[in-house]
Amino acid sequence: MTLIKSISGIRGTIGGKSGESLTPLDVVKFTAAFAATILGKPEVNKKVVIGRDARPSGKMVSDLVVSTLIGMGIDVLDLGLSTTPTVEIAVPLENAGGGIILTASHNPIQWNALKLLNEKGEFISGNDGEKLLEIAAKEDFSFAEVKQLGKYQTDDTYLQKHIDAILKLSSVNVEAIKSANFKIVVDAVNSTGGFAVPMLLKALGVTEIKELNCEPTGIFAHNPEPLPENLREISGEMKKGDYDLGIVVDPDVDRLALICEDGEPFGEEYTLVSVADYILSINKKQKNTTVSNLSSTMALKDITEKHGGEYFSAAVGEVNVVEKMKEAGSIIGGEGNGGIIFPELHYGRDALVGIALFLTHLAKFNKPVGFLRKKYPNYFIAKKKIELDHGTDVDSILERIQKKYNKYNLDTRDGVKIHFDKEWVHLRKSNTEPIIRIYAESEFETKADNLADKIIQDIKELMTA
Repeated sequence: MTLIKSISGIRGTIGGKSGESLTPLDVVKFTAAFAATILGKPEVNKKVVIGRDARPSGKMVSDLVVSTLIGMGIDVLDLGLSTTPTVEIAVPLENAGGGIILTASHNPIQWNALKLLNEKGEFISGNDGEKLLEIAAKEDFSFAEVKQLGKYQTDDTYLQKHIDAILKLSSVNVEAIKSANFKIVVDAVNSTGGFAVPMLLKALGVTEIKELNCEPTGIFAHNPEPLPENLREISGEMKKGDYDLGIVVDPDVDRLALICEDGEPFGEEYTLVSVADYILSINKKQKNTTVSNLSSTMALKDITEKHGGEYFSAAVGEVNVVEKMKEAGSIIGGEGNGGIIFPELHYGRDALVGIALFLTHLAKFNKPVGFLRKKYPNYFIAKKKIELDHGTDVDSILERIQKKYNKYNLDTRDGVKIHFDKEWVHLRKSNTEPIIRIYAESEFETKADNLADKIIQDIKELMTA
């Protein structure tokens, strides 16, 4: 059983003992603490928008969250089965004080979580998160008296509002997409993308859609993380040669993976690269900047500079990427896990707007998806980890790695990133377990693997020194 408390929310496995997993008691405690942070801000409305993915525990967790918020004197607008970006859009439109998305994103079926949003519909800041954790630890909150209880409403129109907002974007060309007559396969892992993605595609003029795992039962047909090893079914369907594109989203529809016409993965890292390429190409009148996190591919930097723009990196985590995007005035950014952030719509990872922008790009490119992928620099990222003994001083190990590689360009904003010529290695410690995650990128797959393995060997030697 697992319970992970962080500044951006709470997630864990369902069942078990309070404090050790995500039990009803934990859901109530952290929801009440979140409500207390809203009540502590007189400038925001005492209203919260909630929505959830389709996993089986969702209704139970939602009922607990709703009752707790009402009990704290907070009004609730419940979007029901929804997507993370839809809730993010709804919060400011409703002039709410915050939002809660009940989803464990790409985690397996036994997990659930509370993703917490501020009044802008963006993930809460580190300061707000620390305050919330402190309130929860002390149970420093009071429930409302009977005449001050919150009110409850439902609204199932926000997905359509979300799609309508996407269609209004000047960078989305519905006529071009419609004229391309795309044939598309969708795998939504039996969650809310199962109705959200086809609904968007139809609004974009796509008429031939094959749906795989699109019943929102929450019984995931495969591991929900959209990685190539989990996408054999849709890849097999694409290999038959009857479709132009495969689209895969995670359970809460904030990550987008694409499959080429021959069944080969487009590459999750390249979802953002390709969409950024398109957006940069149509915004030549202004200086363009892009942002991704430190563990994302160098290809975004290459593409940005090709268009005369400037690339910036940020610490891992959506809230960090958004903060850097605002600072740099970026027109697009995101994460290499297929997360696209398009500020013209909202500051949040959004697979739906990613789909609309990618299809516009593909329609204008007027060649198969595989040809589009070949336009971009070909990098390989090795993702590995090393497990440490409990009690290991991880910070000391990272400091010693810095000293060992101090002749190279080092970035220590988030762990240690070592820049070589056309390669890099990024080491990050886990905040919840004794693990160092190691990412390495190179133009050659074997070299990326070897770089990661070399760092793992260095760590082992430091541990025994």
